[in-house]
Amino acid sequence: MKDLEKSTCRIALVQAEPVMFDRESGLAQTLAWIDKAAGENPDLIVFPELFIPGYPVGMHFGFSMGKRTEAGRKDWKRYYDASLVAGDAAFAALAEAARKSDSYISIGFSERDAVGGTLYNSNAIFAPDGTYKIHRKLKPTGTERVVWGDANRDYFPVTETPFGPIGSLICWESYMPLARVALYQKGITIYISPNTNDNPEWQATIQHIAIEGKCYFINSDMLIRKASYPADLATGEDIKDLPEMVCRGGSCIIDPYGHYVTEPVWDEESLIIADLDMTLPAACKMEHDAVGHYARPDVLELIVHE
Repeated sequence: MKDLEKSTCRIALVQAEPVMFDRESGLAQTLAWIDKAAGENPDLIVFPELFIPGYPVGMHFGFSMGKRTEAGRKDWKRYYDASLVAGDAAFAALAEAARKSDSYISIGFSERDAVGGTLYNSNAIFAPDGTYKIHRKLKPTGTERVVWGDANRDYFPVTETPFGPIGSLICWESYMPLARVALYQKGITIYISPNTNDNPEWQATIQHIAIEGKCYFINSDMLIRKASYPADLATGEDIKDLPEMVCRGGSCIIDPYGHYVTEPVWDEESLIIADLDMTLPAACKMEHDAVGHYARPDVLELIVHE
Protein backbone atom coordinates (compact mmCIF):
# COMPACT_ATOMS: atom_id res chain seq x y z
CA MET A 1 0.00 0.00 0.00
CA LYS A 2 1.15 3.52 -0.73
CA ASP A 3 2.02 5.81 2.16
CA LEU A 4 -0.95 7.98 3.10
CA GLU A 5 -0.88 11.72 2.68
CA LYS A 6 -3.65 12.00 5.28
CA SER A 7 -3.97 9.68 8.27
CA THR A 8 -7.64 10.56 8.78
CA CYS A 9 -10.66 10.87 6.55
CA ARG A 10 -13.66 12.90 7.64
CA ILE A 11 -16.73 11.40 6.02
CA ALA A 12 -20.22 12.85 5.63
CA LEU A 13 -22.70 10.04 4.88
CA VAL A 14 -26.06 11.28 3.60
CA GLN A 15 -29.17 9.25 4.37
CA ALA A 16 -32.05 11.03 2.67
CA GLU A 17 -35.24 10.57 0.69
CA PRO A 18 -34.78 10.93 -3.08
CA VAL A 19 -37.01 13.00 -5.33
CA MET A 20 -38.45 10.20 -7.41
CA PHE A 21 -38.60 10.50 -11.22
CA ASP A 22 -37.41 14.13 -11.11
CA ARG A 23 -33.89 14.91 -12.33
CA GLU A 24 -33.93 18.67 -11.73
CA SER A 25 -35.41 18.53 -8.23
CA GLY A 26 -33.22 15.53 -7.37
CA LEU A 27 -30.13 17.43 -8.43
CA ALA A 28 -31.19 20.51 -6.45
CA GLN A 29 -31.74 18.39 -3.36
CA THR A 30 -28.36 16.70 -3.81
CA LEU A 31 -26.58 20.04 -4.09
CA ALA A 32 -28.37 21.25 -0.95
CA TRP A 33 -27.13 18.19 0.98
CA ILE A 34 -23.61 18.80 -0.32
CA ASP A 35 -23.78 22.40 0.91
CA LYS A 36 -24.98 21.18 4.31
CA ALA A 37 -22.26 18.54 4.49
CA ALA A 38 -19.59 21.05 3.44
CA GLY A 39 -20.13 22.86 6.72
CA GLU A 40 -18.56 19.85 8.45
CA ASN A 41 -15.36 20.15 6.34
CA PRO A 42 -15.53 16.58 5.04
CA ASP A 43 -12.96 14.83 2.89
CA LEU A 44 -15.63 12.52 1.45
CA ILE A 45 -19.40 12.92 0.99
CA VAL A 46 -21.39 9.76 0.19
CA PHE A 47 -24.92 9.38 -1.24
CA PRO A 48 -27.03 6.21 -1.72
CA GLU A 49 -27.80 4.02 -4.73
CA LEU A 50 -29.76 5.63 -7.58
CA PHE A 51 -30.23 8.80 -5.54
CA ILE A 52 -31.02 10.57 -8.79
CA PRO A 53 -33.79 9.97 -9.82
CA GLY A 54 -34.61 7.53 -7.00
CA TYR A 55 -34.90 3.76 -6.68
CA PRO A 56 -38.44 2.69 -7.78
CA VAL A 57 -38.85 -0.16 -5.28
CA GLY A 58 -41.89 -2.32 -5.99
CA MET A 59 -42.54 -1.10 -9.53
CA HIS A 60 -42.88 -3.53 -12.45
CA PHE A 61 -42.99 -1.08 -15.37
CA GLY A 62 -45.61 -3.27 -17.03
CA PHE A 63 -43.27 -6.24 -17.51
CA SER A 64 -44.48 -9.84 -17.28
CA MET A 65 -43.18 -12.95 -18.98
CA GLY A 66 -43.32 -12.22 -22.70
CA LYS A 67 -45.55 -9.16 -22.21
CA ARG A 68 -45.27 -5.40 -21.76
CA THR A 69 -47.93 -2.74 -21.21
CA GLU A 70 -48.20 0.72 -22.68
CA ALA A 71 -48.67 2.19 -19.19
CA GLY A 72 -45.45 0.54 -18.05
CA ARG A 73 -43.63 1.78 -21.14
CA LYS A 74 -44.81 5.32 -20.34
CA ASP A 75 -43.42 5.16 -16.78
CA TRP A 76 -40.15 3.62 -17.97
CA LYS A 77 -39.71 6.45 -20.47
CA ARG A 78 -40.40 8.95 -17.69
CA TYR A 79 -37.67 7.33 -15.60
CA TYR A 80 -35.38 7.23 -18.64
CA ASP A 81 -35.88 10.96 -19.20
CA ALA A 82 -35.05 11.65 -15.53
CA SER A 83 -31.79 9.66 -15.73
CA LEU A 84 -28.41 11.37 -16.15
CA VAL A 85 -26.00 11.27 -19.07
CA ALA A 86 -22.38 11.32 -17.91
CA GLY A 87 -20.90 14.72 -18.66
CA ASP A 88 -24.24 16.52 -18.97
CA ALA A 89 -25.27 19.71 -17.13
CA ALA A 90 -26.12 17.79 -13.95
CA PHE A 91 -22.65 16.27 -13.95
CA ALA A 92 -21.12 19.70 -14.43
CA ALA A 93 -23.06 20.93 -11.39
CA LEU A 94 -21.87 17.98 -9.28
CA ALA A 95 -18.28 18.51 -10.42
CA GLU A 96 -18.52 22.17 -9.42
CA ALA A 97 -19.96 21.14 -6.04
CA ALA A 98 -16.93 18.86 -5.51
CA ARG A 99 -14.60 21.75 -6.33
CA LYS A 100 -16.51 24.19 -4.13
CA SER A 101 -16.63 21.82 -1.14
CA ASP A 102 -13.05 20.62 -1.76
CA SER A 103 -14.21 17.06 -1.16
CA TYR A 104 -14.64 13.74 -2.90
CA ILE A 105 -18.30 13.02 -3.63
CA SER A 106 -19.77 9.56 -4.27
CA ILE A 107 -23.28 9.41 -5.68
CA GLY A 108 -25.52 6.73 -7.12
CA PHE A 109 -27.53 7.60 -10.23
CA SER A 110 -29.43 6.06 -13.10
CA GLU A 111 -27.13 6.51 -16.08
CA ARG A 112 -28.57 6.96 -19.54
CA ASP A 113 -26.23 5.92 -22.30
CA ALA A 114 -25.32 8.94 -24.42
CA VAL A 115 -25.81 7.03 -27.69
CA GLY A 116 -27.98 3.98 -27.11
CA GLY A 117 -31.24 3.52 -25.22
CA THR A 118 -29.92 1.51 -22.29
CA LEU A 119 -29.95 2.59 -18.65
CA TYR A 120 -27.27 1.55 -16.16
CA ASN A 121 -27.34 1.50 -12.37
CA SER A 122 -24.19 3.54 -11.80
CA ASN A 123 -22.12 5.27 -9.15
CA ALA A 124 -19.84 8.24 -9.75
CA ILE A 125 -16.98 9.41 -7.56
CA PHE A 126 -16.06 13.05 -8.14
CA ALA A 127 -12.64 14.33 -7.06
CA PRO A 128 -12.09 17.83 -5.58
CA ASP A 129 -10.73 18.98 -8.95
CA GLY A 130 -14.05 18.10 -10.61
CA THR A 131 -12.87 15.01 -12.46
CA TYR A 132 -14.85 11.81 -11.96
CA LYS A 133 -14.91 8.05 -12.44
CA ILE A 134 -18.03 5.96 -12.98
CA HIS A 135 -18.77 2.39 -11.95
CA ARG A 136 -21.63 0.59 -13.68
CA LYS A 137 -23.36 -2.23 -11.81
CA LEU A 138 -22.11 -5.53 -13.20
CA LYS A 139 -25.33 -7.48 -12.76
CA PRO A 140 -28.64 -5.81 -11.90
CA THR A 141 -30.47 -7.91 -9.32
CA GLY A 142 -33.71 -9.76 -10.06
CA THR A 143 -36.25 -7.65 -11.92
CA GLU A 144 -33.84 -4.71 -11.95
CA ARG A 145 -32.70 -6.36 -15.17
CA VAL A 146 -35.80 -5.15 -17.03
CA VAL A 147 -34.85 -1.53 -16.23
CA TRP A 148 -31.03 -1.44 -16.25
CA GLY A 149 -28.53 -3.30 -18.41
CA ASP A 150 -25.40 -5.23 -17.39
CA ALA A 151 -22.30 -3.05 -17.24
CA ASN A 152 -20.43 -3.01 -20.53
CA ARG A 153 -17.54 -0.91 -19.19
CA ASP A 154 -16.45 0.89 -15.99
CA TYR A 155 -16.24 -2.34 -14.03
CA PHE A 156 -13.82 -1.65 -11.14
CA PRO A 157 -12.59 1.95 -11.24
CA VAL A 158 -10.63 3.10 -8.19
CA THR A 159 -10.05 6.71 -7.20
CA GLU A 160 -6.70 7.58 -5.67
CA THR A 161 -7.07 9.88 -2.65
CA PRO A 162 -4.77 11.23 0.08
CA PHE A 163 -6.31 8.63 2.41
CA GLY A 164 -5.86 5.68 0.07
CA PRO A 165 -7.63 4.16 -2.95
CA ILE A 166 -11.44 4.12 -2.75
CA GLY A 167 -13.99 2.27 -4.86
CA SER A 168 -17.59 1.10 -4.89
CA LEU A 169 -19.78 -1.91 -5.47
CA ILE A 170 -23.51 -1.28 -5.73
CA CYS A 171 -25.93 -3.11 -3.47
CA TRP A 172 -25.96 -6.87 -4.17
CA GLU A 173 -22.76 -6.68 -6.18
CA SER A 174 -21.27 -7.20 -2.74
CA TYR A 175 -22.65 -10.76 -2.90
CA MET A 176 -20.32 -11.40 -5.86
CA PRO A 177 -17.18 -12.70 -4.06
CA LEU A 178 -14.88 -12.26 -7.05
CA ALA A 179 -16.02 -8.65 -7.53
CA ARG A 180 -15.01 -7.94 -3.95
CA VAL A 181 -11.61 -9.48 -4.55
CA ALA A 182 -11.17 -7.36 -7.68
CA LEU A 183 -11.41 -4.29 -5.43
CA TYR A 184 -9.21 -5.79 -2.71
CA GLN A 185 -6.51 -6.42 -5.30
CA LYS A 186 -6.46 -2.68 -5.96
CA GLY A 187 -5.69 -1.97 -2.32
CA ILE A 188 -8.86 -0.07 -1.42
CA THR A 189 -8.97 1.47 2.04
CA ILE A 190 -12.61 2.57 1.76
CA TYR A 191 -15.28 0.32 0.22
CA ILE A 192 -18.36 2.38 -0.66
CA SER A 193 -21.65 0.50 -0.92
CA PRO A 194 -24.55 2.58 -2.27
CA ASN A 195 -27.54 0.31 -1.74
CA THR A 196 -31.21 -0.16 -0.91
CA ASN A 197 -30.79 -2.93 1.68
CA ASP A 198 -32.69 -2.39 4.92
CA ASN A 199 -32.95 -6.10 5.72
CA PRO A 200 -31.27 -7.14 9.00
CA GLU A 201 -29.03 -9.84 7.50
CA TRP A 202 -27.33 -7.17 5.37
CA GLN A 203 -25.73 -5.84 8.55
CA ALA A 204 -23.93 -9.17 8.99
CA THR A 205 -22.79 -9.02 5.36
CA ILE A 206 -21.20 -5.60 5.67
CA GLN A 207 -19.38 -6.48 8.88
CA HIS A 208 -17.98 -9.60 7.20
CA ILE A 209 -16.77 -7.64 4.16
CA ALA A 210 -15.03 -5.03 6.30
CA ILE A 211 -13.13 -7.81 8.11
CA GLU A 212 -12.43 -9.76 4.93
CA GLY A 213 -11.12 -6.76 2.99
CA LYS A 214 -9.54 -5.00 5.98
CA CYS A 215 -11.15 -1.78 4.81
CA TYR A 216 -13.78 0.67 5.97
CA PHE A 217 -17.23 -0.27 4.69
CA ILE A 218 -19.53 2.69 3.98
CA ASN A 219 -23.11 1.42 4.04
CA SER A 220 -25.08 4.10 2.20
CA ASP A 221 -28.84 3.55 2.19
CA MET A 222 -31.84 5.86 1.76
CA LEU A 223 -35.36 6.46 2.96
CA ILE A 224 -38.21 5.68 0.59
CA ARG A 225 -41.79 6.27 1.64
CA LYS A 226 -44.97 5.27 -0.15
CA ALA A 227 -45.54 9.01 -0.46
CA SER A 228 -42.18 9.37 -2.27
CA TYR A 229 -43.68 8.16 -5.56
CA PRO A 230 -45.36 10.56 -7.99
CA ALA A 231 -49.13 10.44 -7.66
CA ASP A 232 -49.65 10.42 -11.43
CA LEU A 233 -47.71 7.30 -12.41
CA ALA A 234 -49.37 5.35 -15.20
CA THR A 235 -48.76 2.12 -13.27
CA GLY A 236 -49.77 3.50 -9.87
CA GLU A 237 -51.31 0.17 -8.92
CA ASP A 238 -47.75 -1.09 -8.32
CA ILE A 239 -47.51 1.28 -5.36
CA LYS A 240 -50.83 0.78 -3.57
CA ASP A 241 -49.80 -2.35 -1.63
CA LEU A 242 -46.40 -1.07 -0.51
CA PRO A 243 -45.89 -0.29 3.20
CA GLU A 244 -45.85 3.36 4.26
CA MET A 245 -42.08 3.07 4.85
CA VAL A 246 -40.75 1.25 1.80
CA CYS A 247 -37.04 1.47 2.71
CA ARG A 248 -35.97 2.27 6.27
CA GLY A 249 -32.33 3.19 5.65
CA GLY A 250 -29.79 1.70 8.05
CA SER A 251 -26.78 3.70 6.85
CA CYS A 252 -23.65 3.18 8.93
CA ILE A 253 -19.87 2.87 8.82
CA ILE A 254 -17.91 -0.29 9.69
CA ASP A 255 -14.21 -0.34 10.55
CA PRO A 256 -11.68 -2.95 9.33
CA TYR A 257 -12.25 -5.00 12.49
CA GLY A 258 -15.95 -5.30 11.68
CA HIS A 259 -17.03 -2.88 14.42
CA TYR A 260 -19.53 -0.06 14.01
CA VAL A 261 -17.88 3.34 13.78
CA THR A 262 -21.43 4.70 13.54
CA GLU A 263 -24.50 2.64 14.38
CA PRO A 264 -27.21 2.12 11.73
CA VAL A 265 -29.69 4.99 11.44
CA TRP A 266 -33.27 3.92 10.81
CA ASP A 267 -36.45 5.67 9.67
CA GLU A 268 -35.08 9.22 9.44
CA GLU A 269 -32.97 11.46 7.29
CA SER A 270 -29.53 12.05 8.71
CA LEU A 271 -26.10 13.48 7.95
CA ILE A 272 -23.72 11.00 9.55
CA ILE A 273 -20.28 12.43 10.35
CA ALA A 274 -17.25 10.34 11.32
CA ASP A 275 -13.47 10.71 11.42
CA LEU A 276 -11.83 7.53 10.14
CA ASP A 277 -8.36 6.43 11.25
CA MET A 278 -6.82 5.59 7.89
CA THR A 279 -3.83 3.83 9.44
CA LEU A 280 -6.13 0.91 10.35
CA PRO A 281 -6.56 -0.73 6.93
CA ALA A 282 -2.81 -1.37 6.68
CA ALA A 283 -2.30 -2.16 10.36
CA CYS A 284 -5.09 -4.77 10.31
CA LYS A 285 -3.36 -6.66 7.52
CA MET A 286 -0.61 -7.78 9.87
CA GLU A 287 -2.45 -11.04 10.50
CA HIS A 288 -4.78 -11.27 7.51
CA ASP A 289 -4.39 -9.93 3.99
CA ALA A 290 -6.85 -11.71 1.68
CA VAL A 291 -4.87 -10.82 -1.46
CA GLY A 292 -1.41 -10.90 0.11
CA HIS A 293 0.17 -13.15 2.73
CA TYR A 294 -3.19 -14.83 3.48
CA ALA A 295 -3.64 -15.83 -0.16
CA ARG A 296 -2.39 -18.80 -2.21
CA PRO A 297 -1.87 -17.44 -5.75
CA ASP A 298 -0.23 -20.74 -6.71
CA VAL A 299 -3.60 -22.44 -6.06
CA LEU A 300 -6.20 -19.72 -6.59
CA GLU A 301 -6.04 -16.92 -9.14
CA LEU A 302 -8.49 -14.17 -10.14
CA ILE A 303 -8.36 -12.88 -13.71
CA VAL A 304 -10.21 -9.62 -14.23
CA HIS A 305 -11.17 -8.45 -17.72
CA GLU A 306 -11.21 -4.68 -17.28
